[in-house]
Amino acid sequence: MAKDLEVAIVFADVVGSTQLYDKFGDTKASETVALCLDVMKDATYQYNGTVIKTIGDEVMSTFSTVDEAMGAAVMMQSRITTETKKNDGIPVSIRIGCHFGPVVQEQNDIFGAAVHTANRMTSQAKAKQIVISGFTVEQMSPELRKQTRQIDVATVRGRLDEVALYELVWQPEEATSMLPTIEWENKGRRASKLLLNFRDTTVEVSDKRKSINMGRADDNDVVIKGNLISRIHAKIEMRRGKFMIVDQSTNGTFIHDVQGRENFVRRDSAELNGEGTIGLGRAEAPGSNLAIYYKTIIE
Repeated sequence: MAKDLEVAIVFADVVGSTQLYDKFGDTKASETVALCLDVMKDATYQYNGTVIKTIGDEVMSTFSTVDEAMGAAVMMQSRITTETKKNDGIPVSIRIGCHFGPVVQEQNDIFGAAVHTANRMTSQAKAKQIVISGFTVEQMSPELRKQTRQIDVATVRGRLDEVALYELVWQPEEATSMLPTIEWENKGRRASKLLLNFRDTTVEVSDKRKSINMGRADDNDVVIKGNLISRIHAKIEMRRGKFMIVDQSTNGTFIHDVQGRENFVRRDSAELNGEGTIGLGRAEAPGSNLAIYYKTIIE
């Protein structure tokens, strides 16, 4: 009997397994792949997950929470990095993708658009990388969310909009370098809100509303029509007292502050300080019909 569930779906596969067989022969390569599969399955069980199936050199698993899924993913990466070095020196890496969403479970398998999205995350990942969707990041605990960074956007089969791709930084030296210096905690003053003005529309980003979307699709918070503007072009988020603009577009986002400094962001993020103008897809001077005005308010 089919059952509806909402789970974190993880795909983990061995990178370049075909080349392993060509280079090291069937015996050594199959032993290495088998070791990787055992590590991936064991990590799944240790974080209360369920192994749905093994497909060649790939394991598909589900977890009740994203944090458990990420715990298993980090264990897979770290163990394979160390344990395969002992396996006669055969170099091997895995890549992992994850998406949280609804699925239909029938017997021992799962189906649905969320499965395709999770698989797409894996196809976008490089060796030793854990790639997750933007929606999945939103389901994480605050502490774990600090270890993520947006790296790209991608299209997914069956979806009209683009999906933001994030990386979970799992290696300790990289995670340490990401930790921000929280100067405003010591100074006692920080930006409390950001005002965004476009024509007759004013939108506020603050503790009450920490994220807004901009683009040409009608369901955005700020709707801007233009040939160079993506459906979901960019978003502005409040993160630990800072206002970040996150570009998710094809043509990028242009930022000009009142001091005359310019910044171009494409599939990356930048902090908004003071006041200035934002152009989606192209630079927009103050007074332009497509210019978006921003101003941060400090209290």
